[in-house]
Amino acid sequence: MLKEKLLEDLKNSMKEKNEIRKNTVQMVRAAILQIEKDKGITVEDDKIIEIIAKEVKVKKDALVDFEKGGRDDLVNQTKMEIEILQEYLPKQLSKEEIKLEIQKVISDLGATSIKDMGPVMKEAKSRIGAGADGRAINEVVKELLN
Repeated sequence: MLKEKLLEDLKNSMKEKNEIRKNTVQMVRAAILQIEKDKGITVEDDKIIEIIAKEVKVKKDALVDFEKGGRDDLVNQTKMEIEILQEYLPKQLSKEEIKLEIQKVISDLGATSIKDMGPVMKEAKSRIGAGADGRAINEVVKELLN
């Protein structure tokens, strides 16, 4: 289970004195605990993957701002954090793999124009899951429906 792997990685990073890995794993564990307390549930692997994917998106958005601001120290740290988080996510699909999956969705739904984008996006996200971020899926859907 992913929760146990995170705990094990946290212990190892503390032993190795790897601050960035330790802080990144702690951040994910804190997000998991927060959801568990708020909703009174035990978070399963699929939800943990969603949490990690969301954190990667937040980090990527912040990275753009750090680059614009010339904060090389934060750029490097954020890139390392993204790499660490991506170790816990399923393999990311290539643009071609995303395209193939979305073409299947479009033909299954009978989508013909950009007006069908909402249902196509919803179905594509549910099929692809954390295999690609929403922005990449969105770009391919627009490209195929135009």
